[in-house]
Amino acid sequence: MQFDIVFRNVQVVDGTAAQAYNADVAIKDQRIAAIGDLAGCETAKIIDGEGRVLAPGFIDVHTHDDTNVIRYPECLPKISQGVTTVIVGNCGISASPAVLAGDPPDPMNLLGQQNDFKYPSFQSYADAVQAAQPAVNVAALVGHTTLRNNVMDELQRPATPSEISQMQATLRNAMAQGALGLSSGLAYASAKSAPTEEVMALAEELAAFEGIYTTHMRTEFEQILEAMDEAFRTGKHGKVPVVISHLKCAGAGNWGRTVEVLDAMEKTAVHQDVACDCYPYSASSSTLDLKQVNDNIDIFITWSETLPQHAGKLLADIATEMALPLLDAAKALQPAGAVYHCMDEADVERVLKYRLTMVGSDGLPNDPHPHPRLWGTFPKVLGYYSRERKLFDLPTAVHKMTGMSAQRYCLTDRGVIREGAYADLVLFDANKIQDSATFDNPIQAAKGIEVVMVNGAVSYQNGQVGSHRHGRFLYRHQR
Repeated sequence: MQFDIVFRNVQVVDGTAAQAYNADVAIKDQRIAAIGDLAGCETAKIIDGEGRVLAPGFIDVHTHDDTNVIRYPECLPKISQGVTTVIVGNCGISASPAVLAGDPPDPMNLLGQQNDFKYPSFQSYADAVQAAQPAVNVAALVGHTTLRNNVMDELQRPATPSEISQMQATLRNAMAQGALGLSSGLAYASAKSAPTEEVMALAEELAAFEGIYTTHMRTEFEQILEAMDEAFRTGKHGKVPVVISHLKCAGAGNWGRTVEVLDAMEKTAVHQDVACDCYPYSASSSTLDLKQVNDNIDIFITWSETLPQHAGKLLADIATEMALPLLDAAKALQPAGAVYHCMDEADVERVLKYRLTMVGSDGLPNDPHPHPRLWGTFPKVLGYYSRERKLFDLPTAVHKMTGMSAQRYCLTDRGVIREGAYADLVLFDANKIQDSATFDNPIQAAKGIEVVMVNGAVSYQNGQVGSHRHGRFLYRHQR
């Protein structure tokens, strides 16, 4: 057989958490065609791995790249760190199916401006991604807040039975068109007024399609156990798996409580299909939330529409400059974005190590001064937490960002290195891989990523995105 490309002399970390092994890996027609000793085979191109690690391309399960994969299809922040698939539509906000009569409400404004929301059906969004052909694959959830915004004139109240019925019909159509499931962002004002029963009614639409429910819970602060219970009850009601988004114990008064949080997860996992994702940093990032404003933590302002001159400063310093109390200064900046240094490092490590945790960046690509997780998440897990901290071995680290994620989100033939699987692959130097992005200088490509292949074609090499892009839209259970 004539192969398209053969990776020679690589250390294969296959995405299943199995131990690494040495082999050659051959690619033909977008898929992995052979694994083994392929010396002397016929191939159009050989990439000598020289003992580097060949892993499945990383799957970023928690992104807000919804409109960016279309507007900026080179997807440099993601492909430069070895990501080959992004899952969009998280935290209750999705670019589709959306109909906006005015400016997008907070936090939908994280995804873009009103004219970026031009996908009234899920299929229209999938078609637009396919037409843009981004550098990475894209799969999508449907956001609860997006559904609410389509049918409600006022988001600070529960939906009526008629509005819920309309949302159910829209969600059902999206699931029939290949959506992965439903996400919620119940901590945000635009969804906080939604009672549990409203979300449960929507979750009822998922099981028939083998969908999933993911949630940015109602709180990650003191009442976190109650919020987890709500999430689990919602999944149980809908008879669907639950993923808790960016699991953390936020706020200084909450530090150390990941012990009981993970115990609650483990006890629930005995009788229910549950999991979580997290990012490897002790700071969060979102729009500026007045409920999180206090003087116990550093809050860094990344942008402000009202007072743009204060972007790039700590809120405490801005308050001093303006001679205002902290909360009043925050109100004056609105709408704005912020990075909150609100977590304890020991909690981050505990969640990251947990057996049901996947890796997701939660990066905000439209933030002018983004959290470093946008560019650095996956190399940081591999370089800092696996190689340096020895939190887990390399096969486990890779599994948390590949095989586990693909299985959880019904991405067929992705996330593993085996014959017949799609050739989404990343070649990296395990001794050199590390994140470069920092809080001060967050827009920096990682080190140690040598080759990234998407659907059987080299798409990133020598620090450059290829002139041709090979990503595609991935539907649930698509072969």
